[in-house]
Amino acid sequence: MSIINTEVKPFKATAFQTGEFIQVTEADLKGKWSVVFFYPADFTFVCPTELGDLADHYAEFQKIGVEIYAVSTDTHFTHKAWHDASDTIRKIRYPMVGDPTGTLTRNFGVMIEEAGLADRGSFVIDPQGRIQIVEINAGGVGRDARELLRKIKAAQYVASHPGEVCPAKWQEGEATLAPSLDLVGKI
Repeated sequence: MSIINTEVKPFKATAFQTGEFIQVTEADLKGKWSVVFFYPADFTFVCPTELGDLADHYAEFQKIGVEIYAVSTDTHFTHKAWHDASDTIRKIRYPMVGDPTGTLTRNFGVMIEEAGLADRGSFVIDPQGRIQIVEINAGGVGRDARELLRKIKAAQYVASHPGEVCPAKWQEGEATLAPSLDLVGKI
């Protein structure tokens, strides 16, 4: 069953962000665009490359009004320890959410039950708290922050331009489509 256009379920979690522990709830995802970025575990191999890539592009996400929430089933204490131990993770300025009970991970349907870890899932949430983009990758396949940015810009464009859609490989400023009978069979 698809969770596209469904509202984020209630949750409460503790995150590590820029030297502090903060509380995060579903209410924090409303009023702006958000990315909930699940990854399997701290102190691993592909995960720091993904989180570092997001950190390198964080200013671009912020510029278009997007907050990132990285989530694993580790605790917020483990996130702090990883932050303190890794040059790559030390670059992170967005919240690193601890989900040791798996509540948030299960809410988004990315829990690997037999391992107690999250799949690599990216979820883009609109300002109304509704899921607009879902991407889930196999454990060995890392994600690309630039591609995520492109998809968010497309979702933001479509949200603010009713009746228009963004074709494959659409980039900001390029032509969009207005679905109509005139286009059927002509693309």
